[in-house]
Order: sequence, then C-alpha cells, then structure tokens
Amino acid sequence: MNTKKAKNIDLKQYGMFLALIAIFILFFILSKGANATPVNINNLVMQNGYVVILATGMLLCVLTGNVDLGVGSVVALCGASAAILVVDFGAPVWVAFIVALLIGAVSGVFAGFFIAYLGIPPFVVTLATMLMGRGLTYTILKAQTKGPLPDNYVKVGAGFLPTMKVPFGAGTLDLVAVIIAIVATVLLILSEMKDVKTKKKYGFHTSPLWQLILKNAIILFIVWFFFLKLAQYNGIPVVLVIMFVLVAIYHFITSKTVAGRQVYALGGNAKAARLSGINTKKVFFWVYANMGILAAIAGIVLSARNASATPKAGDGFELDAIGSCYIGGAAAAGGVGTIVGAVVGAFIMGILNNGMSLIGWTTDVQKVVKGIVLLGAVTFDLLSKRKKN
Repeated sequence: MNTKKAKNIDLKQYGMFLALIAIFILFFILSKGANATPVNINNLVMQNGYVVILATGMLLCVLTGNVDLGVGSVVALCGASAAILVVDFGAPVWVAFIVALLIGAVSGVFAGFFIAYLGIPPFVVTLATMLMGRGLTYTILKAQTKGPLPDNYVKVGAGFLPTMKVPFGAGTLDLVAVIIAIVATVLLILSEMKDVKTKKKYGFHTSPLWQLILKNAIILFIVWFFFLKLAQYNGIPVVLVIMFVLVAIYHFITSKTVAGRQVYALGGNAKAARLSGINTKKVFFWVYANMGILAAIAGIVLSARNASATPKAGDGFELDAIGSCYIGGAAAAGGVGTIVGAVVGAFIMGILNNGMSLIGWTTDVQKVVKGIVLLGAVTFDLLSKRKKN
C-alpha cells in the first residue's frame, strides 16, 4: 500500500515534464516542425525569461495561499523608469538598473506593509498596486513609447554570452552551450545520487531504479535538446543566465533555509505557524517585498528585450506568472509547490503561447486555451487530494 502511494507521488512529479514534452510534440506536428528550429527555441527562451522570473517570485506568494496581481504594472513602471533615466537624462545604464530595482523594492514593501501589518487582504492590496502602477507608468511615459535603448542596456534582454563556434553539419555549433549542457548533466546525476544516498541513510523510501532512470532521462533529454538548439543559433542568451541564477537561489531558499520552511508552514496552516513561534507578519512582508524586486528585474529584462519601454508593457503578466505556478503543481490553498515546478509551468505556458502563434491562432483563442489549461491543472490538484482523503 505504501509502495503504491509512493509511485503515485512520483508519477505526479514526472507528469509536469511529460506534459511539457507532449505539448511541444503536439505543436511540432501542428506547426510542421517550426517550433523546433534553433531560431524559435532561442525566441522561446527570450520571450519567457520574464515569465520565469515572475513565476519564481509568485510561487512564494502562492505558497502563502495568495497571489500578487500587481506584478505586471510594477514590471511596466520599473522598465519605464529605467528607460527614461537612460534616454532622457543620459544616466549610466547601471544607475538606471539600480533605480528600477529600488522602485520595485518600494512597491513590494508598500504592498507588504498593508498586507502584513494592517491585515488588508492581498487580493485588495495588489489590485490597488496594479491600478496605481499602471497609472504611474502612463503618467511618466506620457502614454508614449520610450526608446531606442543603448546596446549595453539591450544586451541584458537580447544579448548572448561569448561563443566558440565550430563546424557542425551544414552550419556551426557553439561549444560553450555544449560544455554547459555537459556540466548540467554531471550535476544532475551527482545530485540524484546524493539524494538517494541521503534517503537510504535515514531509512526514507526511494523510488525504484527504473523510475529514477526514466525521470532523469526525460530531464536530460529536455536539457540537451534545448542546449543543442541554442548551440546551433547564437549560443547562450544572457537572459538564460539571469534565469538560472535566480532559479538556483530561490530553489535553495525554499528547500534549504529556515525562511523557506516558514513560507511553507504559513501556507499549510497559518494558525499553527503562529503558535509554533513563526512571525507570520514578517514572512508575509518579505514575500511581497521580494516579489517587487523580482518584478523590477523582469521589467529591466522586458524593456531590454524590446529595446524600449511602453505603457502597455507587462499587461497580463501576472496571469501568466500565477498560471505557471498552478500548472507547475502548486496548490491553490497554499503550502505546496516547488520552484522547479513553477519554472516548468512557465515553459508550458510559453510553449502554448509560442505554438498557438506559430499555427496562426488568434489571441482570443489563445486566452481560451490557456484558461482551460489553468482550470484543468487546478481541478486535477483538487481532485487528486480528495481521492487521497
């Protein structure tokens, strides 16, 4: 009986990666391979960089059982502020980035204060920050696009790491991307071996060998597919490095630190968390302050990617970030979810957006499909819990 339960958990964990591959294959067939070209894979990474960054921060909000509706407006406000400083005032790019981060931090602190210390529901507070942020963006931009931005700014969202090109078939291959894929493979295998060893040491259940092999084979297939496609284009995008660093930091925070465990405890049972000595107000405060900073980073990346700042930038991003968390396995009630799951969910959303655009579906139809996928993910989560109970 215990073995069956463990297998179900494992299959649910692998399901995210299987869904990612299945959706990609579906659009590969529908687009006649257009979504698998090196150019499109590069676009997929760059177009979803800001979604991954936002989903990383949004997961912490979702773990508390809440969301942040204001992130799209904060993205627009921070990107617009940085662009104005560079274009209109001739400020150095690094100064503009620091100011944008400070604005994002202030926005997050503002929301965190009302939520944590005044007890106003997060939905109301972040709805207010969404409206105020969008209004401020239109005001400072005067409802106009600000650009073009200088090359050293644009590189953050549209640049690449130095490459080492070698002949490969009819084209070339970037050795840097291949080396990174090799390093990622070694680290993944070593991490899996360490995890199994630790579980055996403390007498915890370990998955059957065939499941471990299958899981890692699926993950490594995805890793090598993407990196080889990037290697055939211009190499590693700078935004991918930013994504990796942020994901690694927040994966460590949520899985290895006291602060991360407190977020899970708050989402699992707020009353029990308070009784156990956790300062729940402090947890709420830093979670939303952190979301503001990550929204600022996403704003910088987006404006760099577009080489300009627009009043409509970030419109609807909060929905993509929230959807990524739920599709990636986060529980609607809070207390359950992982950074890796949110990232996989973000790429599932990205592949959906990209694939539907390639086959010519209108934005209206795309919204319907994304709504169905989101509803299906949350419904599956709730039904699986009821089945267990």
